Amino acid sequence: MDGFFPLETGRRKTLKAAIGCVGTGLHSGRRVRLTLRPAEPGTGIRFRRSDIGLELPALYDHVVDTRLCTALGIPGEGADRRIGTVEHVMAALAGCGVDDAVVELDGPEVPILDGSAAPFLFLLDCTGLIAHGGGAVPAEAIEVLRPVRVTEGEGPEAARAELSPFPGDRLEASLTIDFANTAIGRQSLSLRLTPQAFRDGLADARTFTLAEEVARLRAMGLAQGGSLANAVVVDGPLVLNPGGLRRPDEFVRHKLLDVVGDMALAGAPLRGRFTGHRSGHALNNRLLRALFADRANWRAVPGPVLGEGVAPRLPAAAAAAVA
Repeated sequence: MDGFFPLETGRRKTLKAAIGCVGTGLHSGRRVRLTLRPAEPGTGIRFRRSDIGLELPALYDHVVDTRLCTALGIPGEGADRRIGTVEHVMAALAGCGVDDAVVELDGPEVPILDGSAAPFLFLLDCTGLIAHGGGAVPAEAIEVLRPVRVTEGEGPEAARAELSPFPGDRLEASLTIDFANTAIGRQSLSLRLTPQAFRDGLADARTFTLAEEVARLRAMGLAQGGSLANAVVVDGPLVLNPGGLRRPDEFVRHKLLDVVGDMALAGAPLRGRFTGHRSGHALNNRLLRALFADRANWRAVPGPVLGEGVAPRLPAAAAAAVA
């Protein structure tokens, strides 16, 4: 199981060897081959589309679409030069403590597999992790120094997300969801996001949708690859999947899984507390943009078991704020 648990050496970690799989894109419906590859120290997580020669950093300021997934691209370029549905593999990489890796695809979207992060976790378990050599770039983190909040809507039930200071070397996360649909309803979950908590509490929670939304999504060109094999489908009080739910609160667990993947686009692990109410990909991304908009909101700190550190590999906007 050494592939999952971070090697607490204070050094950056990558994969021992390349490993891959083949699956279907949730929204595109296309067959896609994914390969996770080791990367040089300090390069961070990068996504590469081998079919069109596109490579993008896994950073919040490269998020160009948040409709039912998180998609990376170059602002101003066409929709054909994007990489969609990155949040589940990003959550798995973050949960495993991977600092440097290449996610290579031969299509426009990360395959959905079973709709959770568990298959990506399995791949990482199979290949294992390794710490870069002693002379390599050390591990780093981003400490939240003061509360930052974004909202959507008005009143007590407005969607909101907040990052605030919190003692410790991990991200604490608390999320509430609230759906009128009776099979989902209102659910809450709080976790200290350790590797074990991610494995036990979030990794196998699947994406979900409402039965009445499926036709509308497909008319919009979305959910072309969706099925009961890769998503929980709810119709009123019923869960349509033959096997039912993996957990009674699988819905909020998956939404918190999405938070982990979206927050991983900060470019380094966050230290603080995330609090969300009805938060989704769009609000999560707005929260990171708000965090890095003001240098007084955060500071770079050493990673685990490390006496000295260097600044995280941050997006250009955040790096400029440091200068």
